[in-house]
Amino acid sequence: MKELLKRSLTGILIVGLILAGIIIHPVVFAVVFSVFMALALLEFYKLAEKLGYQPAKIVGLAGGLLLFALFFLTANRFIPPRFLGLAVIIALLVLLTDLFSPSTSGFKNGLITLAGIVYVSVPFSLLNFIETPRCVEHPEFYPWVLAGVFFIIWVYDSAAYAVGSLTGKHKICTRISPAKSWEGLIGGTVFAVLMGIGNSVMFDELSITDWIATAILVVIFGTSSDFFESKLKREAGVKDSGNILPGHGGMLDRFDTLLFATPAIFVWINLLAKF
Repeated sequence: MKELLKRSLTGILIVGLILAGIIIHPVVFAVVFSVFMALALLEFYKLAEKLGYQPAKIVGLAGGLLLFALFFLTANRFIPPRFLGLAVIIALLVLLTDLFSPSTSGFKNGLITLAGIVYVSVPFSLLNFIETPRCVEHPEFYPWVLAGVFFIIWVYDSAAYAVGSLTGKHKICTRISPAKSWEGLIGGTVFAVLMGIGNSVMFDELSITDWIATAILVVIFGTSSDFFESKLKREAGVKDSGNILPGHGGMLDRFDTLLFATPAIFVWINLLAKF
């Protein structure tokens, strides 16, 4: 009972912080989500260390935060889009730092440092363009599309867990994640699509087709991301990526669904959706 209470309070707190960051103001979003990103990135580097690598954590953290700041400034029109090319410079600097490291495996460690930025920082940074989309109707801050994306993720994760726990007999891949079942995946998909339909009523800037497509992207790429993190943890020999969230593990555990889903949703909303 005590563990359930701790888990529930932690969940309420993290959901409250996420919604506050999304809804209140772009600067609040930048502060809240850059902190989330930094913590998740450090957890990734700790997992990499357990796998025998020596990533330059400070360099990677600085690079990730610079990338987030660059995307935030561009999404909110403080700087023109052409400055996004600086992301390449950031990546090269991260690689060069480890290339000249005294370690004999400096280049390999540099790639792991950069991999953390690609895996964690890029998805978090792309959220800026979903939080402040470029569209005629809402050329400035418009948080409800990103809020709707999180609603889908939360409903999908919760429904998949609940349905899988109650009826899950056919496992998807026990070698990577013993608990995940096809029943849970199907149940989660149904509820994710229903949430997408609900979003189309609440936030009609995206059509019902686009919201359903977003839900499907969450299912496909979010599930893949979940399995990727599970494999990473299994190879590192740990149950959770960290212990910063009592009852929920680490920050990387909390946002694992988001990491692969965000780039796909970014492409859909900014290039393909009728928005």
